Amino acid sequence: MFDRDNWQEILATLRNNKLRTTLTVFGVFWGIFMLIIMLGSGKGLQNGVEQNMGDLATNSCFLWTQRTTIPYKGFPRGRFYNFRNSDTQALLDNIPEIEQIAARLQGWGGDGANNAVRGLKTGAFTIFGDYPAYNIIDPVKILSGRYINKLDIKYKRKIIVIGTRVVDLLFEKDEDPLDKYIRINGVYFKVVGTFESKKAGGQAERENNNIHMPFTTLQKTYNFGDIVGWYSLTADKKVKVSVVQDKAIALLKGRHSISPDDDRAVGHANVEEEFKKMTGLFLGIKGLTWIVGICTLLAGVIGVSNIMLVIVKERTKEIGIKRALGATPIKIITQIISESLLLTATAGYTGLVFGVGLVELINFALIKYGANSEMFKNPEVDFKIAITALIILIFSGIIAGFIPAQRAIQIKPIEALRNE
Repeated sequence: MFDRDNWQEILATLRNNKLRTTLTVFGVFWGIFMLIIMLGSGKGLQNGVEQNMGDLATNSCFLWTQRTTIPYKGFPRGRFYNFRNSDTQALLDNIPEIEQIAARLQGWGGDGANNAVRGLKTGAFTIFGDYPAYNIIDPVKILSGRYINKLDIKYKRKIIVIGTRVVDLLFEKDEDPLDKYIRINGVYFKVVGTFESKKAGGQAERENNNIHMPFTTLQKTYNFGDIVGWYSLTADKKVKVSVVQDKAIALLKGRHSISPDDDRAVGHANVEEEFKKMTGLFLGIKGLTWIVGICTLLAGVIGVSNIMLVIVKERTKEIGIKRALGATPIKIITQIISESLLLTATAGYTGLVFGVGLVELINFALIKYGANSEMFKNPEVDFKIAITALIILIFSGIIAGFIPAQRAIQIKPIEALRNE
């Protein structure tokens, strides 16, 4: 395998047929190159979608009220109802599989009308009333201060946590917003924390425009009584979210006199199911990428194998002389496979380097020019994939040389010496 004379002979043969060698290895180069580019692009697409989700708990679901569609217990269809504070405790008491529960409300404004004032500055922001658990279910990055805690809920404290866009619009540059006051709906609230969204693109812009206050405080500030806007729930690790969701919907229907057959009265979204669909989609994309890449690579390997057959035919007399001088079949096989392996490994490694280089160049350009989007971000090639590609190259080289090598050892020395 490491016979110096053999390698010198192989290199001399390749140098004497530069054009043929180049055209032969291009198929292998292109196969690995395209495989790396497609895998990097697929990862960029996956990163973009996952970044858009932030750290949203994948074992979560959301429930909200909608108009009824079936008459029930004397109530007409089209009736609108609200969740209540008592529903929160009922959910906790009757569904042990719930891990986290966060009731939520949205205050008026945020639709273009200014709803927050600080001095001479005003702004239109989305105002939410939240429980501490919401920042576990759909967390944001706390930049300074803190998030809402249980004591804020219990004592209905007039505190808020604000997004970066709120800071930019209501405060001077480099001004520390902590312990400052903002007037909302005629009430002054103390800023106890600032945050930044973990999502990307438009989702991040919307979250950074939010103001969060204790759920109980918002109910009082906006005179919502005991109304709950919607629920965010997470399931215990041992059960599926769909189990918790179905139990919660059935419980809420019973508490609000809604027909068990009314599938539209309680709106819901199951993050676990959506995440599984997304994961399945990317697995499919990755699988298709490997199939296309390997098929392209296989075409290149077949080309190498065909050329090796031509080379064996051209060197029939040379092989015959070697056999006549005592060269063993394994030595002939080793030489042919070594030549094939050199061709595929060199071409493949070059394709791998160029592919990774192009992916990194695209990533650099996206970051430098701020072109990352909600659907495509940070294309990259995993190190394990690069190693896998190299292993494929090695096997490809062996396979490409195996048939020509078998053909070579079948040549009888006497017939080879007669060959012209």
